Amino acid sequence: MPEPTAAKGVEPGDLGAYQHAVRLVLTNDLITDERPRAGALAAVLRWADVIARDFADLLGYTLVATTHQVRLVRKLDSLDPTQRTIFVTRSGRPFDRRRLAYLCLVLAVFQRSRIEISLADLVRALAPTANAIAGLGFDATITEHKRAIVDAVDWLCDHGALRLSDGSAEIWAHDTERGDALYDIDHDLCSLLFRPTKPIQQLSGAADLLEAPETSPRASVQREAAARRARRLLIEHPVVYYGCVDADTATALRDSGLADNLARMTGLVVERRAEGVMLVDPTDRFTDHPFPGRGGAVNRAAGLLLAKFADLLFLEDPDSVVTIMSVPSALDDLHFLGERIDAGLAVGARGWSSPAESPQADPLEAPFIDRTTCETMLRELYDEFGAASFTLAWQFDQPGLLDAATRLLDDLRLIRRLPSGVLVLPAASRYRNITAALPDNRDGQSAFKLEFSAEHA
Repeated sequence: MPEPTAAKGVEPGDLGAYQHAVRLVLTNDLITDERPRAGALAAVLRWADVIARDFADLLGYTLVATTHQVRLVRKLDSLDPTQRTIFVTRSGRPFDRRRLAYLCLVLAVFQRSRIEISLADLVRALAPTANAIAGLGFDATITEHKRAIVDAVDWLCDHGALRLSDGSAEIWAHDTERGDALYDIDHDLCSLLFRPTKPIQQLSGAADLLEAPETSPRASVQREAAARRARRLLIEHPVVYYGCVDADTATALRDSGLADNLARMTGLVVERRAEGVMLVDPTDRFTDHPFPGRGGAVNRAAGLLLAKFADLLFLEDPDSVVTIMSVPSALDDLHFLGERIDAGLAVGARGWSSPAESPQADPLEAPFIDRTTCETMLRELYDEFGAASFTLAWQFDQPGLLDAATRLLDDLRLIRRLPSGVLVLPAASRYRNITAALPDNRDGQSAFKLEFSAEHA
């Protein structure tokens, strides 16, 4: 079956507008008149029919578009820890299990017959259900329970599902007897936010959330399923390595037409290496982690660590001995993350059930840098630039900054974090010429200037 052509029928002069709309849909969990900014909804609705067709044909995704909101319903081939960044508090803290559970229970409380609800009434309706769930519960005398409720309600307000009409959730959290808040409910938006691809009551564990493998014996059907997996991987991840996916998906990824077609759909640039393929956005607008460039201390420390890694790995040093190790495959990651998620299931519930395994491609190998060496590298950076250059939040917390910086690089698939160190993945070599100048002082905050070249080894 030939590769479906993205943006078919879109005039060359309109291709940029179409690609902008696609990027908006892919990078925003919900688009309304106000989210993510004024004009975004109109930009997407102009191309809604074409985008819906392309997403269905190429990715198997469903675009839900009305005159008031747009949401993309994805299908999952794998579990990804970065997916939780959709759910964060207003301070940027990721939701924990309690907040995610409360968010679901809050949505379950709403009824179509109600157009508004008070926070006190909402909690009274939610508490019995929460207390019936082992390990969850709700106690109005426990501050963390109240804070979790406020964070869940604030998240719904930020997405337009609730609108505060009177009172304050913060005052309620401080005094549940005298404080309260009144909210208007947008039921259409609530139902759009909660659109599981499968009935929740039928799920026995995290594996059931994943797309079922194709069982047809026809080779053409199997090839199309592999191509669809490959497209989804390229769209959802910064880089895809052949050695980390199954053999059929790796074969599909090596088809140059597949990535070029996604580049036409998104406006991104294809980069290919012997080890894999990636879609790059030179504008840094198609990512939740712009890198490198000006940013916080974590972003800058990550860039400086990459320079240290390059010095160790790419400079010819006869005394340097680098250990090469196999990188865990996508299937290994799926097992690990699935078991972690299912560890929160109630006692007696069924847990992780591994999806059908496919033959894996030849494993990817990468150089290993141990934790002690990483700590030494960061300590050298503190000595070189001064602790104050890493801001008040981190100048006395080198281990914490190292964890945050390597976590960012892991999310970008430039390294792979292990308990004893890191594996430096091939895409990290595109930053091998990253350089850091001495800090300059702007408004009392020291900052590094980072520059990079996308030179490939």
